[in-house]
Amino acid sequence: QVQLVESGGGLVQAGGSLRLSCAASGRTFSSFVMGWFRQAPGKEREFVGSISRGGINKYYADSVKGRFTISRDNVKNTVYLQMDNLKPEDTAVYYCAAVNSGPYSANLALRSTIDYWGQGTQVTVSL
Repeated sequence: QVQLVESGGGLVQAGGSLRLSCAASGRTFSSFVMGWFRQAPGKEREFVGSISRGGINKYYADSVKGRFTISRDNVKNTVYLQMDNLKPEDTAVYYCAAVNSGPYSANLALRSTIDYWGQGTQVTVSL
């Protein structure tokens, strides 16, 4: 069992930056592919980015490429999402995700199911 706790959300002006953190419980963090998803009001949850177990391979949605950076610290059991040049359309609840079941792939955009979710953190980008 893994518990995921996100932090770092808030209100920021367009063009600004935020860094989200997701702290995971348990001693098996390094066995999980980690990722971030988001859900805007009235829309389905969508993939933002994911990172391989060792932190080498990273994948991003086209909408955030070049602006967002995912990273992880397997000693601190934490995954991060650095968000730069934020836009109003980035406004959403951001969820941390963890996967260690099924065939291995670090690209969580290809997954139909996620093993564990965090509770979400709100990011609001104003004009």
